[in-house]
Amino acid sequence: MMRPMSDRISAVTRVLLTLTVFFVCATLGAGLALFTGWPVAILSGVVGFVCVQHVAAGFARRRDKHAVAKELAHLRKSHLEFETALHDTRARLGEIGGQIEQRGVAQEKKIVAELKVLETLMRDFAGKISQSSASQPQPAIKPQRGPASAYLNTLGEKGELLETIRSSLEDNRVDLYLQPIVSLPQRKLRYYEALSRLRDKSGQVIMPAQYMQVAGQAGLMSVVDNLLLFRCVQIARRLTQKSRDIGIFCNISGDTLTDKEFFPQFLDYMRVNKDLAGQIIFEFSQEAVIKAGLEGERNLTTLANMGFALSMDHVDTLALDFLRLKAIGFRHLKVRSATMLRGMNNAGAAVAAEDFKKLLTRHGLNLIAERVEDEKTVLQLLDYAVDYAQGYLFGEPRAVREDTIKPVSALEAASIIPFKRAG
Repeated sequence: MMRPMSDRISAVTRVLLTLTVFFVCATLGAGLALFTGWPVAILSGVVGFVCVQHVAAGFARRRDKHAVAKELAHLRKSHLEFETALHDTRARLGEIGGQIEQRGVAQEKKIVAELKVLETLMRDFAGKISQSSASQPQPAIKPQRGPASAYLNTLGEKGELLETIRSSLEDNRVDLYLQPIVSLPQRKLRYYEALSRLRDKSGQVIMPAQYMQVAGQAGLMSVVDNLLLFRCVQIARRLTQKSRDIGIFCNISGDTLTDKEFFPQFLDYMRVNKDLAGQIIFEFSQEAVIKAGLEGERNLTTLANMGFALSMDHVDTLALDFLRLKAIGFRHLKVRSATMLRGMNNAGAAVAAEDFKKLLTRHGLNLIAERVEDEKTVLQLLDYAVDYAQGYLFGEPRAVREDTIKPVSALEAASIIPFKRAG
C-alpha cells in the first residue's frame, strides 16, 4: 500500500535535513582540523552531528506528539458527536415508537367506536323494522305538488314507500353523492357537500325530499344519517392523505339531532375522530335547529366544542339571532341565490343584500350562496361580495366511486373526483 503524500514529503524533508546537517558538520570539522588535527576534528564533527540529530529528533518527537494529541482530540470530539447523534437517534426512535403505539391505540379506539355504533345501529334498525312490519298498513298519502309527488304516485301508498326504504337500507342501496362548493371569483374547489340517495330494486333513485318524511316517522333517519356519517369520515380521511384544504359538509337530519339514544353515541364516535374537525362540517336545516330546543342546542354546542364547525341550510327566514348562532358553534350559513337577489325583504332580512355579507362576517359566519345555475347569477353575487357558491353551474351532485377518490386542484369542480352516475 502506498504511503500518503504527506508522509513521503516528511521523509524526504528529514533526509535533506540530515544531509544538510552532515555537510555542515563535515565542513566545520574540516575547518577545525587546520587547528587541532584530524582526529579531534573528526570526533568533534561526529559529536556535533549526533547532538544536532538528537535535537532534531526531539523536535520531531515533539511535533509528532502534538500531532497525535491533536488527532486524539479530534477523535474524542468525533466520538462525542457520534454518541450525541446516537442518543438523539435512540430518543427519536423512542418517540416514533411511541407515536406508532399511540396511533395504533387511537386507531383501535376508532374501530371499537365504529363497531359499537354499528352494533347499536343494526340492533336499533332491526327493532324498528320489526316494529314497522308488525304495525298496521299506513293509509295512502294524498299526492302533493313537488318532487316527492311523482314517486309517491308511482308507489301509491306510504306503506309501499316505507317498504322500499327498508329494503334499500337492508340491501345497502344507499349511495353517497358529492356536490362541489367553490370560492368566488376564482371558482376554486373548497368543500364538498355529502348527500345520500336511496335506490329501489329497479335502480330508480329516491331523493331525500321523497323519503325523509316517511323515514323520519318510522324512526329510520338515524340509520340513513349513520351510513352517511361513516362514509363522510372515510372520504375525509382519504382526502386528507393528499390535502387538508378540502372539507366535507355532512347533512344530519333533525330527527337524528333530537334522537336521545343515537346522538350521545354519535358524539362519542366523533370525539374519537375529532382529528377530522377541520375537514368535516355538520349541516342542519333551519327547521331542525329551531325544533331542536335547548337539549338539541346543547348537543350542537358539544359537537362544536370538539372543534367541528356547524352549517345551516334550507334557510327560509333571515330574521336570525346571529350572536346566538355563533355561540352555538355555527360558522356557515347557506342562503338561496334567489333569496339574495330578489327575496331579502320577504325573508325578513334586517339589511340589504349588499350589506348582508358584512353582517355575517361581524358574527363570524361564512356566507354560501346555493342553487347557483347561471353566469348572470354569479355576476350579481359578486356585487354582494359573496365568497362561496354552490349549484349546478359548478357541478351537479354525483355518486362517488369510492375506490378511486383522488383530490386534485382544478377549476372545474365537476371533474375533481371520478364519479359514477347512479342508476
